[in-house]
This record gives sequence, C-alpha cells and structure tokens, in this order.
Amino acid sequence: MTNLRGAELSVLVLAYEEQENVGPVLLELCQWLDRHEPGAEIVFVDDGSRDATLDRARESLSGRRARFVRHEKNRGMGAGIKSGAAVASGELLTFLPADGQVPPEAIGALREGAREAGVDIVFSVYTSRRDGLLRKVLSLGVRSLILLLHHDLPDSDGPYLVPRSLVDPRQLTPDSFFLNFELPLRVHAAGLPHTVVEVPCRPRRAGVSKTAALGKVRTVAADLLDLRRRRDRDALARILGRRH
Repeated sequence: MTNLRGAELSVLVLAYEEQENVGPVLLELCQWLDRHEPGAEIVFVDDGSRDATLDRARESLSGRRARFVRHEKNRGMGAGIKSGAAVASGELLTFLPADGQVPPEAIGALREGAREAGVDIVFSVYTSRRDGLLRKVLSLGVRSLILLLHHDLPDSDGPYLVPRSLVDPRQLTPDSFFLNFELPLRVHAAGLPHTVVEVPCRPRRAGVSKTAALGKVRTVAADLLDLRRRRDRDALARILGRRH
C-alpha cells in the first residue's frame, strides 16, 4: 500500500436532524483543524434531515473549505460515509458524528497512531462510553451475531482513518452503520496492515440517538447476513476458478 500517512485529509461530518448540535460541533472542529490539520477539508453529509441542520451547517462553514451532500431521505450512516467519500478530495478519510460525542482530538489520535505504527489504516475503540441499557444490549447482540457468522470481531467502535479508495461502494454495500463493521472485517480478511487507538467519547450535546432503535438493528442484522452470503459466494467463485 502506498504511504499516505502525510496525505491530505477529508473529514466527513455525518448528521441527521442535529440542528441543535451542528453549530457548536462545527465550530469546535474548525478550531481544532486550524491548529492541527489546516489543509483538511470538511465534507458535511446531511442524511435526510427535516429540520434546519443543513442550513446551520452552511452558515457555520461559510468561507471555509467545505463540501455538502444531502440525501433526500434518511438512508443510514453507511450511506452517509459512502456519499461523503464520493465527493471528498483527500486521499485519507475519517469521520465524526454531528452530535458532539466524539471530539476532534480523536482525529489527532488516529493520525498519531498512523505515524507511530507506520500504517495507513487506523481503527479506534472508545476509552469509555456511557450508553443507556438499550444501546448496550443492542450492541452486544450485533457483536455476538458478527462473531457467530464471521468468526471475527475486529476492535473498532469509533471513527477510523483509511485511504479513501477503501470506501468502495461496489464492495461495501450496507447503508446502515454495519458498514463500520464490514470495513474492518474486510481489512482483517485481506491482511492489510493496520493499528487500533483509543479515542474519547462524550455524552451527546443535545437530542437523542438515532441509531439505538430496534428497527436499525434489524437492518444491521440483514446487512450482516448479506455479507455472509456475499463472502460465501466469493469463496465459491474462487474455488471454481481454481478448478478451471
């Protein structure tokens, strides 16, 4: 893999109905980038918000190097990452949620992890996260299914730093937040060099989580089963190819 550790960075900010949080979150991010990553661009992805989220983002990022993507309807975190990656210009990609839970310092931890380990791919786990009971139960269920079906459970909870080329919608089909599990699974399976760092996690600034819901988990479970089918199909194709 080409050495991209010093490459230009695109930061995706993923938002769905976060009008209360967007202004302060983007202000904090811009201040951090000005000090530590002045060449980075911001790609703001509005995942079908019905409130003033996008308008407030445009106001907050006025005069800055920024791109904007809007989905006409809510599609999910995976869709937001893929849409943001499609318009980003940086060779390296990371993301933050617009709820304020992950501070910009997480970007610094990812960059430092890449430099120290000499790799271009860095995943993260949270130092601490005060989730409600429902979210903890749902997370445990999803992780148990991943381990059962794929016999692998990569350390990856939070944002990651990857070459933009890895966010390939032809391979990463999920629109749900399962994309953030599938990408590490694919990195593991391909034997790509990577490392894992710890990042902080705070309570969201305002509002409620849009992912801790049974409907979202059903979608993730369907994506998880679909990945198992796709991996089995690919393995069969390789076996048949060798026979011919």
